[in-house]
Amino acid sequence: MAIEPVTELGSGGALRLPCARVVPLSAPPASCTAAVERYLTGAGIAKSFARIYRISLTTWGWMLAGEPAPTGPARRGAKPPVFPVAAIDDPALPEVLAELAAARADEMDADTVNRELSIARKAIGWWQRQGWIDGDPTIGIERRPAPPDRTKALAENEIAALWRLDVALREKTFWKLLYESAARADEVLCLNVEDLYPQDERGKITAKGGATEWIHWQSGTAQLLPRLIARRTRGPLFLTDRKAPAGTPTLDVCPETGRARLSYRRADEIFEENTPAVGQPARLTRGHRGPGRLDAAPAQAQCVDTPCGGQHVHADAAGPLPPCLRPFAGTLRPSRSRCRRPSCRRA
Repeated sequence: MAIEPVTELGSGGALRLPCARVVPLSAPPASCTAAVERYLTGAGIAKSFARIYRISLTTWGWMLAGEPAPTGPARRGAKPPVFPVAAIDDPALPEVLAELAAARADEMDADTVNRELSIARKAIGWWQRQGWIDGDPTIGIERRPAPPDRTKALAENEIAALWRLDVALREKTFWKLLYESAARADEVLCLNVEDLYPQDERGKITAKGGATEWIHWQSGTAQLLPRLIARRTRGPLFLTDRKAPAGTPTLDVCPETGRARLSYRRADEIFEENTPAVGQPARLTRGHRGPGRLDAAPAQAQCVDTPCGGQHVHADAAGPLPPCLRPFAGTLRPSRSRCRRPSCRRA
């Protein structure tokens, strides 16, 4: 950063303050798409989140070019427009961007819109610090208030109906793994075949902050996984039905089949399409630890292995885990087999 010296007085005899001029730390990339890749590799984004960031920034690539982002089937395989990153400083862009963001907010849920806006602002801020752009066209775009989530956990009979649905092996395995492991949906979708230890019924995931943790499953998942993996030895565990489009990051492509990693958005769409058949619409859990709406009803779960002798309703909706599935000591995930009453907690 260079500081210009004070050479004259401003109007009215007031002293003109030193002016900072940002000097680019490196040559600006040729396009906004290239700037996105430079951000993902240079800003310290964890590999487990880079894919989500790339999807959000690709969506914003259309809007930063002054075009509406495609939605639904039209967005699959669509390539964002190519334009120089310096075009983000166009004085007319903020007004156009505000209109496009408002139109998208009317079509998408508030959580998705807010997440994409937050990611876009982080990338723009990083580009500013590199000296590639000067302004932030997202200033003035407000976050949307998220409505309260009133989706209830599935009851036991609804869970049983879910297992009876005639769906693909991929969906059966994915839902079973979520239910038995109590892991986040996006963590499970980031699993690779080489991260699994079937003989121990556990898998290695990258949690928030880049920490390595383990998830454990039961016999239901153990029976389905070999059929899903087939003869694959590496690559994403859950795959799309189509070949990966050109430009898909290598980490998200199966080297043996050429298919891409299943996205959270598509997995959520499939889940929503099927859950009305079991009694109520539901959504996958993404934002917090736990099996979420793939839970049994809270009233059915009790502490059966704590000093209270099962007298208290268990705090976790899914009930206690059997001993073989309890997390290893020292992990960040609390044991779900304990009642929350202080008198029931073991030292």
